[in-house]
Amino acid sequence: MSIYDIIVKKIKDIRIETDEEGPLTNVSTSSMLAGEIAIVSTLLLAVIMLRVVSKVLMIFAFIILLVLVVVAMPIMPKLKREQNDSLANMTFYVVVALGIIITLFYWGNLNV
Repeated sequence: MSIYDIIVKKIKDIRIETDEEGPLTNVSTSSMLAGEIAIVSTLLLAVIMLRVVSKVLMIFAFIILLVLVVVAMPIMPKLKREQNDSLANMTFYVVVALGIIITLFYWGNLNV
């Protein structure tokens, strides 16, 4: 069984748990996989940027991230469940996104 089949099976299981109606389409599966890849790649970039602070810390964070990605995969169906139009959730994600952007600019300009 390939990793794609494992992820699709987990997505189907989560859809059954949440009583989501309708079939699982290729569009929703591919969008969840694209979101999954985007989250993992963003976290990997953040961990690699820890080399500015400490290379040992980066190695430990990288190993922990790999274990978490394998254990928690897929993350996107869980995030889709949280997605709603509440102001508190939107504000939280805006603050997280701005924090990531500020961190990228700060660490990116540190050695210039």
